[in-house]
Amino acid sequence: MKLVAFARSPATAPVPGLLLDQGRSVLDLSHAACKLPAAAHALAICDLADPFHRAVRELSQRVAAPAELARLQQQGAVLPRSALTLHAPVPRPGKILCIGLNYRDHAAEQNAELPKRPLLFSKFGTCVQRPDGPIRIPRGSKQTDYEAELGVVIGKRASGVTEAVAMQHVLGYCNFHDVSARDFQFGDGQWQRGKSCDTFAPFGEFVATTDEIQDPHVLRIRLRLNGKTMQDSSTAQLVFTIPQLIASISEDITLEPGDVIATGTPPGVGVFRKPPVFLQPGDVCEVEIDGLGVLRNPVIAAD
Repeated sequence: MKLVAFARSPATAPVPGLLLDQGRSVLDLSHAACKLPAAAHALAICDLADPFHRAVRELSQRVAAPAELARLQQQGAVLPRSALTLHAPVPRPGKILCIGLNYRDHAAEQNAELPKRPLLFSKFGTCVQRPDGPIRIPRGSKQTDYEAELGVVIGKRASGVTEAVAMQHVLGYCNFHDVSARDFQFGDGQWQRGKSCDTFAPFGEFVATTDEIQDPHVLRIRLRLNGKTMQDSSTAQLVFTIPQLIASISEDITLEPGDVIATGTPPGVGVFRKPPVFLQPGDVCEVEIDGLGVLRNPVIAAD
């Protein structure tokens, strides 16, 4: 499944949907024609054990039949994507957990030693930005940088899980953009403000469930800035794999459905270029990972 959150107009709250027809249509999962049980909570679509999620999965299999798809179309539950506003596929995650220095080739460009365990930091829910929504350069920052990342969305509560079972706790994967104000990040002496400014966590356009991605550790990942490729690597370069990250984080922090882990960025970020390249108003960033589409966001000034 390819899960999205969308609104029929910018003024309405997002509802869950399924991306259909190679991304050209969206099935409105809130429509009565879908005959789904009521979602018990806002993140039920992400919860592998929730009756709402299980019913959505069954519906996604039925929609493959032309007769079922035609029924839903006739009743108005299938909408053209071009008429909708896509939001981040998890509009308000419970937690956004990010990993620093997790690509071997990124460590090499800094001449940095590989970490002995995952370097963990967080972003706030207010960082979330939708696909095509603007990344806003914060007031006072002249060194706002881009970072393409593979996002992992948790689908099952994980506390003290082992690597052997960690993947059973994953809902799916998405493009993630870890925007970073380097002058705040390095000037403050700790990373929270520099990583957590408003709009600094665009992700989407969709979450591809695990059955859609055969192996998340062999995906090409790249970022384009104004059409120019700035980052181009593979998740094969990850220092810590997804099972290792989930096991490490869940030692001390309980992961819950709808939590997002941003797994780190490859080389080519602006701060380590010579000369450095930082985001400017009018820029357009695109994150693209194999099987996960393209996450596009323009850049605007603080005001």
